[in-house]
Amino acid sequence: MTTGGVVCKALAYVADAVMIGSAFARATEAPGRGYHWGMATPHSNLPRGTRIRVGIAGSLEQILFGPAFTEDGTLNLVGAIRTCMGSVGARNIPELQQTELIIAPAIKTEGKVFQQAQKLGRPR
Repeated sequence: MTTGGVVCKALAYVADAVMIGSAFARATEAPGRGYHWGMATPHSNLPRGTRIRVGIAGSLEQILFGPAFTEDGTLNLVGAIRTCMGSVGARNIPELQQTELIIAPAIKTEGKVFQQAQKLGRPR
């Protein structure tokens, strides 16, 4: 998992833990110096041991706690979780996991009715 949004979704889907490899590989303190060795599971597209350049995003503290100077969700992972929890009114992870989830069948069309109603000033 590389972004705060994906981590939040996993936690909301009742995950107790997440695997964050490439996000931490982007830290200045990481021993790979901007490289990640991919998943441990062999795959024809990404054989075990293949090095992937992920670059350097900032310090480990920036990746975890910010401040974020980009808007791609790769910095301030803890802040993203806090924002997600605040958006649904959850005080802790178990409350976040009780959140009702809506799965959008098509991200381009889901919610357009509500967006158009807001523009027109109609109640939802």
